[in-house]
Amino acid sequence: MNTSISRPSRLLLILAFTAVYIICGTTYLAMRFGMLGIPPFMLCLFRYALVAVILLAWMGVKGLSFPSAKNTKILSASGLLMLVGGTGLVVTAEQYINSGATATVIATEPLMFLILDRTSRKSYSFATVAGIVLGFAGIFLFSKFTSNHGDALSGAGSGDVWKGTLMVLVSAAFWVLGALRSRRQTNADHSPVASAAVQHIVAALGCLPIVLARGEFATFHLAQVPAAAWLGLAYLVIMGSLVAFMAYMWLMKVQPPAIVSTHTYVNPIVAVIAGWILAGETINAPQVLALAMVLIGVLLVQSPRLQRIRLPRPRRTPYRPHSQPWS
Repeated sequence: MNTSISRPSRLLLILAFTAVYIICGTTYLAMRFGMLGIPPFMLCLFRYALVAVILLAWMGVKGLSFPSAKNTKILSASGLLMLVGGTGLVVTAEQYINSGATATVIATEPLMFLILDRTSRKSYSFATVAGIVLGFAGIFLFSKFTSNHGDALSGAGSGDVWKGTLMVLVSAAFWVLGALRSRRQTNADHSPVASAAVQHIVAALGCLPIVLARGEFATFHLAQVPAAAWLGLAYLVIMGSLVAFMAYMWLMKVQPPAIVSTHTYVNPIVAVIAGWILAGETINAPQVLALAMVLIGVLLVQSPRLQRIRLPRPRRTPYRPHSQPWS
């Protein structure tokens, strides 16, 4: 983590956490709408390419420089892991499970951080192990009682719940590996806009061969894409990437991962409510209990780490422009 960055203001932290807590929970539904007329990895390709163009234009207007060669390599690797492996698999999985189920499986992200971050393994306790077991048991039960019947978007998938669940679990591991990788940047005095630009450029390039290999261009017909799909793509570009993703990456630089990953407590609830209101997705009583198991498991894992964290009070001095997430 870059310790040279000045402490962020309380307002910026509140806005960033709000974006990650609320907006991220709604992007799962936006992905499903996008797939009403756009194949999964092509949806990702369009999204990342558009975001990259917007960020590059912003860099040109503001005269922002690119990261160093070393940091570019780190950001490229994290972009491939998080955006191609992570988000790409999530979009693909939503052909089989609905957005609420997807967000619930993603709630295992803090457990993934604990398992995949080698520095965390020394702090394992009984509560840690119990939390991991309870969390994944909850995912098993949630998937067991998941059904896409009655889902207004169920025509987008085959209902193979276990296949979709496994994809999302793998995607969560990719996302965590990418997030941990991004923290290896050194002397990161470049703008977060430049970081995000590199990640999205590489992600778009990474999606292209997958789109070609899957034959998605052959199944894509521009004239047949409904307005709902374009709205889903626009929401993913503006709210999902330009707001929520950049807020997430900025928080990963200025806050401990244990605190940033608390968004997984809120995202499933937001996703379930959004899916119920806008797409007719349903959740039954056993799934509610399973979701509670997942969140309790995450809480057991997180609580010792959250208690040990002592966040410094924000300085009264002005915040440096290059450290702002939307500079």
